[in-house]
Formats: sequence, C-alpha cells, structure tokens
Amino acid sequence: MRATLFPLDGPLRFLLLSSFLIPLGSFMVLPFMSVFLHERLGMGLGAVGVVLAVASLVQFSGGIVGGALADRVGLRRTMLWALIIRTAGFVGLLFGLRWPPLAVGALVLTCCGAALYLPANKAYLVHGVDDERRPAFLAAGNAALNAGMAVGPLVAGPFVLSSPGWLFVSVTALFVLVTAGHARLPAARVGESGGQPAGQGLLAGVAALPFAANALAFYLYFHFQHFLAVYAVERATSTFYSLVLLLCFTLVIIVQPLASGLIRRMPYATALAVGFTGLAAGLAVLAIGTRPALLAGGALITLGDIVLFLKNDLEALHRSPRSDAVVFGQQRLAAGLGACASGVLGGQVYGLTEQAGNTGWFWLLAAAQCVLLPLLLLLPALRERPARHPTRMMTTTKEH
Repeated sequence: MRATLFPLDGPLRFLLLSSFLIPLGSFMVLPFMSVFLHERLGMGLGAVGVVLAVASLVQFSGGIVGGALADRVGLRRTMLWALIIRTAGFVGLLFGLRWPPLAVGALVLTCCGAALYLPANKAYLVHGVDDERRPAFLAAGNAALNAGMAVGPLVAGPFVLSSPGWLFVSVTALFVLVTAGHARLPAARVGESGGQPAGQGLLAGVAALPFAANALAFYLYFHFQHFLAVYAVERATSTFYSLVLLLCFTLVIIVQPLASGLIRRMPYATALAVGFTGLAAGLAVLAIGTRPALLAGGALITLGDIVLFLKNDLEALHRSPRSDAVVFGQQRLAAGLGACASGVLGGQVYGLTEQAGNTGWFWLLAAAQCVLLPLLLLLPALRERPARHPTRMMTTTKEH
C-alpha cells in the first residue's frame, strides 16, 4: 500500500487532508439532521424523511452535473465553486435557527456543493494513475473521508442540540479555510483521463450494471444512514450513536485500503454477493435493539458497503468510455436515486413501525430487501461479462 501511494506530491497531500477536513465539518452537522429537524424544529418523521430524501437526491444525483462541469471548466475550478456553495449552505443553517424553513433550504444548498465537489475530487486524485494503482488511491481518499466522518459526530454530538449556533459557526470557518487552500491547487488537464470529448449527454456511455448495482446498494445502505440516529438515540444516547459511527468509519479507514487489491481482483458477481450479504446481516442484527447489536450491526453493514461501493466504482471505470469525472458523476446519480428512494419509502415505513410500537421490524424488512432485490434485479445481468472498453485501454497505454 505504501509503495503504491508514495511519494505523494504537495497537491495530493493537501487533497487527502481536505478529504478528511471536509467530512469532518460536514459530519459535525449532517448525521444529526434527522434528530435536529424532528426535535429542535418539530417536524414529523414523515416530513423529515422527505427532506432527507430530497437532500440525498441532490447530494448524490447532482454529481452527474458535477462530473460534466469538471469536463468543461476543469477539476480545480469545479471543486472551488462547490466549496463556496457548501460554505454558503452552512451559513444558511446558522440563520435557520431563527427561521426554521431556511434550515431546509440551507441543507439542500450544502448538498448541492457536495454534489459538485466529489466527482472532481475523485478524478483529480486518480488523474494519470494506472488501473492497478487506482484502487489504492481511491481507498486512500475514502479512508481520509471516513476518518473525517468518524471524528465529526464524536466532536459535535454533545453540542448539536444544546449549542447549534456555535457549531455552525465553527463548521463555516473550517470550510472558508479549506476553500482558500483549494484556490492554490494547480489545474489538472481534464482531457487526459480516457474519456470521449465533452458535450455528450450526461448518461452517454453509462455502465448499466454498475449503475444499477450502485443505486440498489445506496438504497439499502441509506436505511441505516438516514434512520439509525433516531433509532439509536431512543435506545442509548447521542454520544453512543457517535461511537457506532466511529466504529463504522474506522473499519472503512483500516479495512478498505488493505482490501483494495483483493476487491479489484474479486469477480464482480462475488463482490455483489459478499456486499449485499453483509448489508442483510447487519440490518437484521440492528432489529435486536441493544447496544452490542447496534455496534455489531453497524460493523456488518460497513463491511458490506466497503466491498460494494469500491467495486461498483472500479467496475464502472472499467466498462465506460467516458472520462473519470463523468463516470464518477454517473455513479453519484445512481447513489442519489437509491438514497432518495430510501428516504421517501424508509421514512414512511419507519413511521408505521413506530406507530405499531416496534421499530425493529423496520430493520428486518430492510434486511429482507437485501436478499430479494439483488436476485430480482441484478443476477440475470451478471451473465454478461463485457470486455474492457478499447478506448480506455489504449488511453492507459498511452499515458504510462
């Protein structure tokens, strides 16, 4: 792993540091939004589910616009504008404390910034890197991102409901500093990543099976992401919920970089089977509702998504003739569709199980879907094993 990644130049070191700081600030706020909207602003769980669904749709699906924008104006410029938009969103959350409807709009604005940023960030990170080394670079970026996601809730947990104003001010200041650092990054030429010329349709060249698999994986995973906060805080505390997230993110930080080579070599059908099995087992364990079950369920879900999310991105890059930024944007669109469906349907189902007095059924229903939906939607398509796209293969040879 060290031999693959190092030595890193200054821009890549800063990009990896930013991949820690940006989710650090974001996850001081975002994981608690369901609790914040429900308890602080008095929104019903059904309405909270719809808000989270819209925010997730924007954050993920907007990535397809971010990828196309990066193709046109450059990776650095796209990241810079994305951070400016996201900073404005956190300012809006601060003012939303006095006018609650503004909080919903500000949340969506922060998601717009995230949508534009991540495809360009990933493309910048793997720019000019050959196929064998890409899993290690993507895993390193994911590890930095998950480290920030782990620390953020742990830091903010005691303050998100008691002192949200100071929390939003701190996060805004952090994003101002990170944005200033991105302004000093050197520009990367976007036409060297193996894609076809810019100006095509946003979905042209989409890798159909990785796209569908990513949508389904995010739909199932976001049952955990959207509703664990409400479920865990009722049975433990916000601090314990932060510890569950810390465990999950720590697993990604440690396991995914170490397993990146194995995941790259794993047959796609095997990776999907392993990943969805992990999600099913973890969601079923959450239904027990005890503190050990919350930890064990979160760990199993995380091990499943470590395989699914990385393998789907690698397979999409392998099958698509488009540029890296566009491919990552298309995969983000799939993620957004899945996360949105999870918020809309999951919010209604969670509300019904809450009214019935047993929210454990919510997790069992989600686990059942992890078994049935991959069989119905994905396995028939796995009989096709397309060869690597010749355009991307020739580009890789030319670059290296």
